Amino acid sequence: MKITTYPSKAADYKLLQIVDRGLDFKKKDIAAVSRILEDVRRGGDQAMIGYVNRFDSPRLRVAQLKVSAAEIKGAKKSVDRSFVRSLKRAAAQIESFHRRQLPRSWFASERPGTFLGQMVNPVDRAGIYVPGGKEGKTPLVSSVLMGAIPAKIAGVKQIVMVTPATKSGKVSPQMLAAADLAGVDAVFKVGSAWGIAALTYGTQTIPRVDVVVGPGNIYVTLAKKLVAGTVGIDMIAGPSEILVIADDSADPDHIAADLLSQAEHDVLSSAMLITDSSKLAEAVSRSVEKQLPGLTRKEIAAGSIDRYGAILVVADMDTALDLANRIAPEHLELQVRDPFAHVGQIRNAGAVFIGAYTPEPVGDYIAGPNHVLPTAGTARFASALSVEHFLKKTSLVYYSKDAFSKEAADIVRLAETEGLTAHANAVKIRLK
Repeated sequence: MKITTYPSKAADYKLLQIVDRGLDFKKKDIAAVSRILEDVRRGGDQAMIGYVNRFDSPRLRVAQLKVSAAEIKGAKKSVDRSFVRSLKRAAAQIESFHRRQLPRSWFASERPGTFLGQMVNPVDRAGIYVPGGKEGKTPLVSSVLMGAIPAKIAGVKQIVMVTPATKSGKVSPQMLAAADLAGVDAVFKVGSAWGIAALTYGTQTIPRVDVVVGPGNIYVTLAKKLVAGTVGIDMIAGPSEILVIADDSADPDHIAADLLSQAEHDVLSSAMLITDSSKLAEAVSRSVEKQLPGLTRKEIAAGSIDRYGAILVVADMDTALDLANRIAPEHLELQVRDPFAHVGQIRNAGAVFIGAYTPEPVGDYIAGPNHVLPTAGTARFASALSVEHFLKKTSLVYYSKDAFSKEAADIVRLAETEGLTAHANAVKIRLK
């Protein structure tokens, strides 16, 4: 990994290259995804199965799209006990964390004759998108839990999951076991942009939902962007990223491993280290080169490190933390002597991993917080997937005659200032 001193023109150029990557959709992709969305909106099941047969499962038929109870039962029997034990632990801890997010309805009567409040209700139906993994051999079970468990806690009546099937028309048994444990009501063998289209518009087989959440490739992400507003979405997420802030107390091999843990996701993933120690920077760079050849996804990781990997050497920790807030990373690790002393300085990050024994994969799988996080600098204004993504808030307003009369003149004054005479008249007519 290349080491650059900050501040410098080279460092600024690298930062700009990293922060601006990943969410710049090409016109040809926008046109292709728009066509898919419209095809499924108009053609329903037949349009959808055409894409499924073309890209995922050549022999799958519409009647086979919904995963059957027998398939789920068989999947649960086929998975091993150690997997189930790990899955249950992760689910329990994810549930415990997300239950703390549940907001409550509230009501107040602070001004005489008024009753104000806010009702919190879940959406009726939620769609969870889960990538299929490599031909079903790398099932993303954690994404099932992270999407479905918050929806269940919110009180969503029906949770629908879509995920692409293998060429033989199957879904990983681990994925189905996770869906069953998380409370998913129906699983459909549909992926990519046509899966998002089916959830958004509904087909004869897949019900229309109110909210769509979950990570995916560029076609999934772009589809979510295009349907946002027709349906609720969690966020527009780009490639994964990690920023490690470390001092000379950190273990360079640990840092290198953490950087590579994100680089292996995608050639567009970003892995960065900011440190005030030149010695550590050099050791981490060497360790990355040493560990890289042993990875099963070494070509992907190498591409990511080459294009969007960076080690910046700064003068002090305050500079490092200022840079972190500027970058607003998806994952931020604090591997410094007293990490809790610096947590309060962090304003922009999807999730913060504190201390030497909290590598990012702890959050991916089992800690409890959601791993669906804002990327590409959007942590400046966006937050992790949460229970609130599946809730809507309705305001309640009541005025008695006396309370209305007391404030009527002010309402009329404001309405007439805006030139909305009918608004003003709706108040005046009640004063006669």
